Amino acid sequence: MQLTIKYFGMLAEATSITEEQLQIDNCSVSELVEKLIHQYPALDKKDFKVAVNQQLVNHNYIINNKAEIALLPPFAGG
Repeated sequence: MQLTIKYFGMLAEATSITEEQLQIDNCSVSELVEKLIHQYPALDKKDFKVAVNQQLVNHNYIINNKAEIALLPPFAGG
């Protein structure tokens, strides 16, 4: 399946990119995160949330084809 992965803030700095397209087999969010950490080891030490199609999801969420994935660093409100 084809996914669009978007990286924001310190995660974009850790990967040196802001967006990429990935061809990947069906997987859960946790499986995708493991693959991304393998590809970008600097992500392993980062705290972040994952959104699929603009909705925050848990790590058990199953990703569908052509999903847009956003890796979001912690952010403060005020």
